[in-house]
Amino acid sequence: MKKKLNQLEATAICGNDISSSCLYVSALAIVYSGQYAWISLLVVAFVLFLFRKIYGEVVGALPLNGGAYNALLNTTKKSTASLAAALTVLSYMATAVISASEAVKYAYSIWRFIPVLPVTIFLMFCFMALVIIGIGESSKVAIVIFLFHLFSLTLLCAFCIVFFAQNGFGTLLSNYKVPLEGSVFSALFLGFSAAMLGISGFESSANYVEEQKAGVFPKTLRNMWVVVTVFNPLIAFLALAIIPLHVIESNQDALLSHMADVSGGNWLSILVGIDAALVLSGAVLTSFVGVGGLMERMALDRILPKFLLKKNKSGSSYLIYTLFFILCVSILLATKGNLAKLAGVYTIAFLSVMVLFGLGNMMLKINRDKLPRPERSSWVGLIIAILAVITAMAGNIILNPSYLGIFTEYLIPTLLVVFFMLYRTYIFRGFLDILSFVFPDKGHLFKTLNVQTKKLLAAINKQQFVFFTNHDDVATLNKVMLYIKNNEPTRILKIVAVVNEGHIMAPKLKEDIEVLDRAYPDIHIQFVEEVGVFGPAKIKELSKRWGIPTNFMFIGSPGDKFPYKIQELGDVRLII
Repeated sequence: MKKKLNQLEATAICGNDISSSCLYVSALAIVYSGQYAWISLLVVAFVLFLFRKIYGEVVGALPLNGGAYNALLNTTKKSTASLAAALTVLSYMATAVISASEAVKYAYSIWRFIPVLPVTIFLMFCFMALVIIGIGESSKVAIVIFLFHLFSLTLLCAFCIVFFAQNGFGTLLSNYKVPLEGSVFSALFLGFSAAMLGISGFESSANYVEEQKAGVFPKTLRNMWVVVTVFNPLIAFLALAIIPLHVIESNQDALLSHMADVSGGNWLSILVGIDAALVLSGAVLTSFVGVGGLMERMALDRILPKFLLKKNKSGSSYLIYTLFFILCVSILLATKGNLAKLAGVYTIAFLSVMVLFGLGNMMLKINRDKLPRPERSSWVGLIIAILAVITAMAGNIILNPSYLGIFTEYLIPTLLVVFFMLYRTYIFRGFLDILSFVFPDKGHLFKTLNVQTKKLLAAINKQQFVFFTNHDDVATLNKVMLYIKNNEPTRILKIVAVVNEGHIMAPKLKEDIEVLDRAYPDIHIQFVEEVGVFGPAKIKELSKRWGIPTNFMFIGSPGDKFPYKIQELGDVRLII
């Protein structure tokens, strides 16, 4: 990237997504928690505070695009990481479609002549075009939207506070006298579960961390947390302070517009409506930017087809954004903009990604404890955060049992594509066995299919992988071989020892490699003794010389004395 995002640019892109929740999450919490909604929203803010540490530790240790996928890829199996990737892509698709659809609907409430479905598609097309032009240009649009949104929310809260001060505590006290349907605990539980949607978008910044300047990422987490912690509980409290509870429930689809109308008049209501349309549009932009970083990483790791990596003159992976746009339009047309169906996908996918990110942090602590990181989350905070999200997921399924079925309908096709790419060598080998059974005479059709399938297998398996080491520990090397065998289709592995002039290579390393070469006959191990200093320059040199991308190069987890940061090594993967 020629241009790296500063704090405001990076915050604006992810902030539009998470701050758009202010438009609906307070109303959702009030519907389920009644007069205790602001407490549910404060609990959500506490959970998000715990996730600040979790994301800070994981992305600080592994500052590469991909979010939960990257965290799990470097701490556990590739199949587990692929599940996280599929869920994240689903979440982004649902986010883009819901946000675009709702943005146009808000605009429609002001200008009734707008055709909703065509304009929704056009809005997504515009943002696709914007990210294809370049992330720097799209961040400027995001900043304008984000700052206008913060201004609108601040203005709305100010008018509501003045209205509350002028009219007294009557409405607030009467709302607190309204009896709850169940217990206070059940109200808080259901309100918390629904309100967890208010932190969707928090995971976005981790998916384009490589496009951010050094030190910006933790600041984006802090800024998003501040926005959610201040505005969501405050808006819920002010709504209860100036509007009767039954009126809030009847206006839940556009609560903020109604609050604006009550406290400031029609002009403020129109301003909030315009702001809603803009910030929801900004959330569409967040989806495109976030999914771009993620899908590019997936294509590099051969979980998605390699042709998606083609770039235009501005360095954008235009095929990824085009594919994502087509998928979003197909979902919009298939569901006809039905928000209940889209919300089913969105809710469970997003919360699942949060759980998997927490598990990624757990595996990082266990498997990569020596890896340097700028901050650490506590074990207690990590476990509380994971349990809180699992609780919210259970609560959402209780509130909307049909969501689980809808989510599964979308998840299965997504997983089929991802896991086909992941296990395609096994599938092709199985296909060859089926061919031999179906065509015992081995005629022309058999020969054609057999040759083409073997060509595909050869093309996949010819990709070489590299593992850097200078330690003669056969147990560690065996772990490397097991990882390669179980996660990466290849026939060739180079084990490289980079040795400084005057230094001696580990004495038994060559013997250990010969033993492993006999133990794994399907993988040919090439031992390479390379003179020089191991570091970013040497990795780039070998990558260019051998034609092996850096994301197919592996190392063991470095310790505190390692002189380089992980991001300086490119996309080199930690597997031990």
